[in-house]
Amino acid sequence: MPTQNSIENDFKIAIVHLILNKQTEQAIELLAKKYNVETPKLKVGLPKGHTRNAYGTYDARDQIISVLNSDIFSNPFVVIHEFYHHLRCKNVDKQHRGTEKNADKFAVDYLRAYETAAKSSTQTSEKKLNAN
Repeated sequence: MPTQNSIENDFKIAIVHLILNKQTEQAIELLAKKYNVETPKLKVGLPKGHTRNAYGTYDARDQIISVLNSDIFSNPFVVIHEFYHHLRCKNVDKQHRGTEKNADKFAVDYLRAYETAAKSSTQTSEKKLNAN
């Protein structure tokens, strides 16, 4: 029987996989559903003033995650990092409620789950190849 931890890891792995495979909208919808928040809008192109120092931004007032370009749209670290800002935004005053460090930790947690699963899968495949 799957444990709560394994279910959580499977979810994280699926989210990263979807983003890497350019199914970012679906990943964001699943994240919003899981955390019981509205689904933020997604936009390619950063707001004025952010084009030189960021790959992504979150506009709390309009609930929009913006990314620098279409390549970044499939970067799980950036997308999940910006979703964290959406998640931590208070619905009452629409202000950012979360630090960059915490947003980084949130994104890295998803990436680590994916990396661990990928390593495990690779090791299993190598064992099968070496057995033949």
